[in-house]
Amino acid sequence: MGRVPRIAYFGPRGTFTEQAARALLPTAEFVAVPTIPEAVAQVRGARAELACVPIENSVEGAVSAAMDTLAADDVPVLAIAEHLLPIRFSVLVRPGLTAADVRTVASHPHALAQVRRWVEENLPNAVTRVSDSTASAAVGVLEGTFDAAVTAPVAVEHYPLEVLATGIADEPDAITRFLLLARPDQLPAPTGADRTSVIVVVSHRPGELAAILTELATRGINLTRIESRPLRNRFGEYRFYLDFDGHVAERRVGEALSALRRRSQRVVFLGSYPKAEGVVSPVTAPNRDADYAESAEWLAAIHRGEDV
Repeated sequence: MGRVPRIAYFGPRGTFTEQAARALLPTAEFVAVPTIPEAVAQVRGARAELACVPIENSVEGAVSAAMDTLAADDVPVLAIAEHLLPIRFSVLVRPGLTAADVRTVASHPHALAQVRRWVEENLPNAVTRVSDSTASAAVGVLEGTFDAAVTAPVAVEHYPLEVLATGIADEPDAITRFLLLARPDQLPAPTGADRTSVIVVVSHRPGELAAILTELATRGINLTRIESRPLRNRFGEYRFYLDFDGHVAERRVGEALSALRRRSQRVVFLGSYPKAEGVVSPVTAPNRDADYAESAEWLAAIHRGEDV
C-alpha cells in the first residue's frame, strides 16, 4: 500500500478549503496551515505532496493571495485538479445561545459579504466583526470574543459549538473554485474535457494584450477567464491570468503557448487539468490534432522536394 499523500490547505481546520480538499482527495492526510502562501510553500519545499487553495469566488471575485503566490519566481507548482464548491454557510454559537442573544457575529470579510441580508433579517441585534478566516471566527466564539460565527458547515465537526442555522447564502448560486496543486512532474494526462491555466506578462507595447488573445482565438481556443494583477514596482504594468479550454498535449494548445512565449516578457505555465464540470469542448477543423499533423506532413513534403 502506497503512502497516503499530505494535502496542505488554507486553514485553520473547519474552512471551506478543507471541505474542498476532502472532496478532491478524501483519503489524504490533511494539514491546516495559516496562509495561502504557506500552503503552496509546503509543496514547493516538499513538505507536502499537494496543496489546496481557493482561486476565485463567483461573488467576491479572484483570491489575490493565491494569484500572487502562483506568480512567485521560485519553485514552480502545477494545478492538477479543480473543485467547484457551492457556498452555503452555517452560523455557530456556544451551547444555549439563541438568535436574540447574539450581539456580535464574526467571519472572514468574503463570508460576511455573502450573508449580509440574512444577518440583518435574522440577527437584528448583532454587529459584524472581521476575522482572518471562517474557522478563526469559530475559535473566537469558543473563546467568548464573539457570540456567533459564520462558517463552513464542516467547522462544526471540529469545534464544540451548536448550529444556530445552516444552508445560508444571500446568493444561492455562489460558488468558490479551488485548485489542487502539485510539483511539476505530476502533469495529468488529457481527458478531452480539460482546462489550461497560465500567467502572461505582456510586452509593454500598444495592442499586445489583444495580440495575445488573438493567438488563442485563431486556434479555436475558448478563453474562460482573464484576470489582471499589477506588477510590483512597475506602476501601470500588469500580469494576466488566463484560463482556457484544452490541454497542453493538444497541438493547438501547445502551439498557442509557444506563440505566447515568443510574444511575451514572461509566461508561467500553471497546469492543464480536468475541468470540474467535465464538459467536453468540441475541437473542429482546422484545429484538430489531425489537421496539424496533416499540414506538418504537407510542409515536410515540400522540404523533401516532393510534388504536393
